[in-house]
Amino acid sequence: MLTAKLKNYSAALALTLFPFVSAQPSYAGQPVIWQTGSRAELLKGDARGISISDTGILALAPNIAELFNSEQAFVWSTAIDSQGNIYLGTGHDGKIFRVGPDGRGALLYDAAELDITALAAGRDGSIYAGSSPDGKVYRITADGHAEVFFDPVDKYIWSLAILNDGSLAVGTGDSGKLYRVRTAGAKLESSLLLSTNQTHVMSLAVTPQGDLIAGTDPGGLVLRISPEGKAFALFDAPLREIHALAPAADGSVYALALSDSAATSRQQSTTVAVPQSSDGGGIPATSVTITAIDESGNPIQSAATAARSRTDITSARSVVFRILPDGATDVVWSSTSVTAFAIAPALTQGSVLIGTADKGRIYSVTNDGRDTLLLQSTEGQISSFLTRAGQMYAASSNQGKLFRFGRETVGEGSYESAVRDAKLTATWGRIWWRGAGNVELQTRSGNGERPDTTWSEWSPAYRNADGTQVTSPRARFIQWRATLRGGGAGVAAWMEDATLAYLPRNVAPEVLSITSLPFGVGLQQAAQIQVDPNIESSGLDPSLFGAVAQVPPRRIFQRGARSFQWQAEDRNGDTLEYAIYYRALNETTFRLLKDKLRDNFYTIDGATLADGRYIIKITASDAPENAAGEALSGERLSEPVDIDNTPPVVRVSAGQPAGNAATVFDVDDATGKIKRADFSVDGGAWSPLFPDDGIADSGHERYSVALPALASGEHTVSLRAFDSSGNVGTLSVTVRR
Repeated sequence: MLTAKLKNYSAALALTLFPFVSAQPSYAGQPVIWQTGSRAELLKGDARGISISDTGILALAPNIAELFNSEQAFVWSTAIDSQGNIYLGTGHDGKIFRVGPDGRGALLYDAAELDITALAAGRDGSIYAGSSPDGKVYRITADGHAEVFFDPVDKYIWSLAILNDGSLAVGTGDSGKLYRVRTAGAKLESSLLLSTNQTHVMSLAVTPQGDLIAGTDPGGLVLRISPEGKAFALFDAPLREIHALAPAADGSVYALALSDSAATSRQQSTTVAVPQSSDGGGIPATSVTITAIDESGNPIQSAATAARSRTDITSARSVVFRILPDGATDVVWSSTSVTAFAIAPALTQGSVLIGTADKGRIYSVTNDGRDTLLLQSTEGQISSFLTRAGQMYAASSNQGKLFRFGRETVGEGSYESAVRDAKLTATWGRIWWRGAGNVELQTRSGNGERPDTTWSEWSPAYRNADGTQVTSPRARFIQWRATLRGGGAGVAAWMEDATLAYLPRNVAPEVLSITSLPFGVGLQQAAQIQVDPNIESSGLDPSLFGAVAQVPPRRIFQRGARSFQWQAEDRNGDTLEYAIYYRALNETTFRLLKDKLRDNFYTIDGATLADGRYIIKITASDAPENAAGEALSGERLSEPVDIDNTPPVVRVSAGQPAGNAATVFDVDDATGKIKRADFSVDGGAWSPLFPDDGIADSGHERYSVALPALASGEHTVSLRAFDSSGNVGTLSVTVRR
């Protein structure tokens, strides 16, 4: 049995596996380990002759051979007769091709309609073909002679099936009717078998027990129809369309259901004038998944994005249900991003094959939901399956071809990984993997997002699974390719957990902004959530144990304080330390206030600096995570800020007229501007006071305090004035009445 996958790599191990030369340009201190081990990550690559198991193991795939190229865009329908001839119904030229057991094919009939959407092989060797739109059913003999066999009023012929008595079942749209057509001697008899109250009868199948099964749209019903036309609902799917049905030998029925989004994407891929509720096949629109990643580019899985159960079909595009003989129903497979178009019982009992529009891939899924990427075709979509004598046949679209595969595996297969973006130019370390048999890896690198002629050639083969130095040139992007070959010492070739170490170029950190807080606002570090000190001492990344919330500093009142906060980033994800400097506006030399700060804030006690205008400089350095001489730094200057510790001067205005009913004060501030003033009489409550010119907006203001009617005797009038830095000046005078 294969051993368990290696999930985590310590920094110490990474360093021993990553040689680098100090004479090269400066590179970040910590290597990045790119591990391609999960199946989801592997499915982003391209597999040619390679299967990918549900646990992420790469092995040689079944040998798939191209038998026939119709040179048509789409193959909508297929059928196989008792002689092993395969028939392909295509679009949008409405052609029918016959492919013999030897793989030779030729045009059998060219219909007047655009698409051949259904085919069935009669017991007498005739082929029945349903066309759309303006649907007709043609009967075509072995020599290619065709005649209209059945011409209903319905617009579409979606499905055909040969019943046990030799009659033909015809499923139609837009009225969702099911007809039975048969010949009685030289006479043709047609009758309405069932009106489903659905828009379309999309799929038909006959079970080994002789039951006729129908799948509908838009109700998503799976119906069993008796010879008398009595319908019994075997299943009511939560999705709108039952696109395909596949009876199994054990009496169960696989049903492929599609959602609204899958049906809409298919309509947009064709030029057939199909109504909103119909299904004409085609390639689905691309589905984009956005995943949060950490600083190393690894996916971050949160509780909100936890692995989805296959039975959770709330947002599924396509689902394969298994209807058991006792009436129970299981979800065998579902996907929120992949659209499936074809199903068939696999050669291995207890499994179903699923053909998709995901790079023309075929999946093999067991009844308990374990799915394997069995193989990947050369075309965009697998649209139909056929089975005969231990061989599977698959028809494709874009381009319309016929393929054959069985149990025999290919002699050689290759897998190309997804492109890795190192974010910066990187030096590549070693690449290693787990596996057995004849396995070799290669790499190539480049500075374009997609591999093209500007990339390097594939490197010489790496054959040591324990690790080989990557020889591809330094670049931003890299990709690896695995080649597996059969034969050898009788050991089946397989591999998993391909891992590559690299060191991105060290980039200087950048101070993005500096914010100056109002006067008097001090910053005090809040209590932070402590990180287990054993984590860092172990060499592991603390982010592996969950994100640590950084509590912002607490704001407090501090007279004369000037506080600064800044934002900085490091594209390498290095830990930063800061230094804060100052200089007077008319000076050229900066003086250090504080260095080796890990916090991104600092409070200056204004009393330590003389009044004036200053420039603040913040320097960020990545020294904590880089070797001596390799660290880089970045800096930013603030806009000029004021330091003002001197309060306004308040005095009684000279030359006041004797007996004046108001007391006049002059207020001057040498550095800033007067902000506001209050007055009080005889120690009473402070009342706001406006300057004589109506606006406090300069370094000199005059205030007149109009005294109310006071009792005879002495009274105290007080004035306090504030400048823009929060400094306060006061004066009290005695007046007599």
